[in-house]
Amino acid sequence: MEPGFLSILPALVAIVLAIATRQVILSLFIAVWLGATFIYSFNPAVGIMRTLDEFIVGSATDGWNAGILIFTMIIAAAIGLVTRSGGAQAIAEALSRKAKTPRAGMLSAWLMGLIIFFDDYGSCLIAGNTSRPITDKLKVSREKLSYIVDSTAAPVATIAVISTWVGYEMGMIAEGYDKIGVAVSPYIVFLQTIPYRFYSLFALAMVVILAILMRDFGPMYHAEVRARTTGKLLRDGAVPLSASDTAELQVKEGTPLRWINFVLPLLAIIVSTVIGLYYNGGGAEAGAFLDAIGNADASVVLLWASTAGLVVGLILVLAQRILTLNEAMETVMNGAKSVFTALVILVLAWSLSAVSGELGAAEYLAPMVSSAIPMWLVPFMVFLVACLVAFATGTSWGTMGILTPMAIPIAYAFGDERILIPTVAAVLTGAIFGDHCSPISDTTILSSTGASSDHIDHVRTQLPYAIVTAVVAGIIGFIPAGFGVPWYVSFVIGVAALYLIVKFVGKSTEGVSLPVDKKAKA
Repeated sequence: MEPGFLSILPALVAIVLAIATRQVILSLFIAVWLGATFIYSFNPAVGIMRTLDEFIVGSATDGWNAGILIFTMIIAAAIGLVTRSGGAQAIAEALSRKAKTPRAGMLSAWLMGLIIFFDDYGSCLIAGNTSRPITDKLKVSREKLSYIVDSTAAPVATIAVISTWVGYEMGMIAEGYDKIGVAVSPYIVFLQTIPYRFYSLFALAMVVILAILMRDFGPMYHAEVRARTTGKLLRDGAVPLSASDTAELQVKEGTPLRWINFVLPLLAIIVSTVIGLYYNGGGAEAGAFLDAIGNADASVVLLWASTAGLVVGLILVLAQRILTLNEAMETVMNGAKSVFTALVILVLAWSLSAVSGELGAAEYLAPMVSSAIPMWLVPFMVFLVACLVAFATGTSWGTMGILTPMAIPIAYAFGDERILIPTVAAVLTGAIFGDHCSPISDTTILSSTGASSDHIDHVRTQLPYAIVTAVVAGIIGFIPAGFGVPWYVSFVIGVAALYLIVKFVGKSTEGVSLPVDKKAKA
């Protein structure tokens, strides 16, 4: 069929249904079925059959896609072992012992989030549970701790070179570039987008600025004043979330905490990735080192690397008798199962992209958008849409899956490659805005759980900071990027802007004191 409005209708249906129902998997499935129905003569019965046997099966069995799916499960299994071995907690507790002031407590919690970069779920629970006794002692409010934990979970995992997010993001990048017929290394493109992930980078910077200046604004200021002056880490009537339903992610009681159980599997993954990329890309025959890495099939290499980390982790827990063989294999399976929902979303997103491709969505949408808005505005507009969709749906993965294959052809249609990488980054980091602060986001909930904070209090106090960060990312990051301004210029100016906002809008929480009658109110 000729490209027309029907070609973009499935993707629009996916967005609208996801926002209305909060059910991303169901929304994506209905969108794929609708597109398949259009393709096969508007026959809904044939559409459901082709949805299953052509688009879903075809997406799952594609060589590249299958590699990404298996890698994601293996890396999640390896992370499960690293978590249960106590290695990550050993490093986190070593950092915590250095904290003697509220400022140091906040910065140590921030550092823990950076160290536990490989998975946002693990980061929320490990960093939150380990930091809480320290920040409690230093009278840092639970609202502030949950904000720090949330700001170093998805924002870190999405830009880490090895994490449970890498495979998914590579899959979406590959799908988008396939739409425009450009052969790239998805891993190289992934790395190129990192400096343009302005929201993720500024979210990390914001935590440091708040901690160093010891200033806050909005509801967070009142929460911090309450904690400092009354010792109440939670407001009266707050209902902190419990981590009792996440036992499989916790370290076994009595486990010796040794940092080597974290470092060695991590080193195995990193070293295997570098060597594997060089070897798979042709090695010395490829010429320069970077040329070899660019030629490599990253989905295959990441499979090798994640398996190496898993094997090293297994050897460590068994050799030290931290876990029995049965417990170790149970942990491996629990880790792999933890990403099942993400894998389903990924396959359905690939399927929707395939349907939209057959309908000619890119051919229809790209010229229409390129004639309606100026080129310099594209990264900003894509960032704005990604923020709104992710906040409304509570899922960054679903947002990436729906928008990435559409955004890349739109940016490419302008004929200027300067906006292509910033536009890809705009989707990937705009999606993090929702994951970071939406009240229905899983990591927002897990951050409340790890910090043992009231969930609504966490959302209420965090939202002003997230919005300020998003505004700075959009205006100082993505608008200049549309004009070709180097990322480092926007980064420096953006961090300076956040510093000035906190400096002049925020109020000091260092050495605060309140009259008795105001303490209860705070």
